[in-house]
Amino acid sequence: MPWASRPVSAAHSAIIDIGSNSIRLVVYGGPERIPATLFNEKVLAGLGRSLAETGRIDPEAMALAATALRRFAWLTREMEAEVVRTVATAAVRDAANGHELVALAESLGLTVETLSGEEEAQAAGNGVLSAIPDADGIVGDLGGGSLELVRVKNGKIGDRVSFPLGVLRIGAIRDRRAGELDRVVQRLVTEAGWAGRGKGLPFYLVGGSWRALARFDMHLTHYPLPIAHGYTMSLARIAELERIIAQTPRAELKAVPNLSGGRLPTLDNATAVLAAMARHLGSATTMISAYGLREGLLYAALPSSVRKQDPLIVAAHDEGARQGRFVEHGDLLHKWIAPLFPDDAPAAVRLRHAACLLADVGWHANPEFRAERGMEIALHGNWVAIDAAGRAIVAQALHSCLGGGSTDGPPEPLGRLAPIAALEAAHRWGLAMRLGQRLSGGVATPLQRTDVRRKRGQLELIVPTADTALYGEAVQKRHRALASAMGMDAALVTR
Repeated sequence: MPWASRPVSAAHSAIIDIGSNSIRLVVYGGPERIPATLFNEKVLAGLGRSLAETGRIDPEAMALAATALRRFAWLTREMEAEVVRTVATAAVRDAANGHELVALAESLGLTVETLSGEEEAQAAGNGVLSAIPDADGIVGDLGGGSLELVRVKNGKIGDRVSFPLGVLRIGAIRDRRAGELDRVVQRLVTEAGWAGRGKGLPFYLVGGSWRALARFDMHLTHYPLPIAHGYTMSLARIAELERIIAQTPRAELKAVPNLSGGRLPTLDNATAVLAAMARHLGSATTMISAYGLREGLLYAALPSSVRKQDPLIVAAHDEGARQGRFVEHGDLLHKWIAPLFPDDAPAAVRLRHAACLLADVGWHANPEFRAERGMEIALHGNWVAIDAAGRAIVAQALHSCLGGGSTDGPPEPLGRLAPIAALEAAHRWGLAMRLGQRLSGGVATPLQRTDVRRKRGQLELIVPTADTALYGEAVQKRHRALASAMGMDAALVTR
């Protein structure tokens, strides 16, 4: 069956990103607002490796790029991608022979857009906004040949600038003399009018080299969530990492899980330029964004009405529809349990909604592992617009909803990611979801015809007299469990 004809994983669009360090093909499908990655492959061609010395892409890099582009062009045809967009950045833009690579790509049927530094910055900024809609700070996109900065605030792109500070160029600058990189960064930032513009604001980090740095720090600190997106590092910690990397043998770095071997040769340079740039911008902290240029290109092409959609809720809708039994069940379940939690803040309501949309994701798992399956999806799913604490809260709700029991508090590692009070509230959400699922059998009508409410110390389940058969033994048991968790008595009310 052709990939593009499959109803769930249909290939909608593909981006071939010809960067200064890597060439990557990503194929996307699923919801427009937050498309899922169906295929992702990169080749570390190092197109920008020789630019500082020769001004040209060297023959070895050109050959690697040609091989990658032939394969990627072939794959996009076989996958029947509806739209294929090929973009080139600093190395192709700056190299004297960059046009040769463009000509090769076009001979393969690819139409190449060579982005300016400002266009790179804009795409990176849009990528961050697509994943962190409330981002307010400066985005830094570190590539092989250049470093782009862009101000983001209130969902919009502001000023942007591009510097010739790609990770493949930093080594030559540092080799000149001690402290040279800091002096170059200070000069470039000052001349561009960006000195101190990040004061008190986060610095959002885009690019594989900075994600590699985050993974290294996660390894050192035994961070309990293997997700780089949203990971934060203080400026003091980055300075400490700079010293640690300089003193760590390459063999030890290679042994770090999930740390790409191709990033190791430039990890120290990526850390050095981050420390210098954040210092001269005056940034308060840093945060990793897994979304950047490619996602920004997709996001910018969307209608404003789609861009305004909540990416977490859209993704949870999609995941719930693919893995659950009944498409409409999650929204109905959320509406049904809402009267029990009138004091939840808007941020909590949003997480509760996401949990309800995912309430059925464990249905196809072995019954003894449904709770673990729900927790795993919440913790490790490809979600954005949610932090580590939010993931843990949704995971707790799903664990409780899907029958996970614990007398010793939340399961690991939830207690290390979110406050206990928030996890206890999520446990109550999960029990309410569990009651609604058992009452309804996962279909719509019972939730539309019944209600739950809190009244004078009782948790009332209100059922039409004609539908009292719904209140079977299993429903009664879950009703009592929820009431007990909320410090109330269970009561059936007929009408």
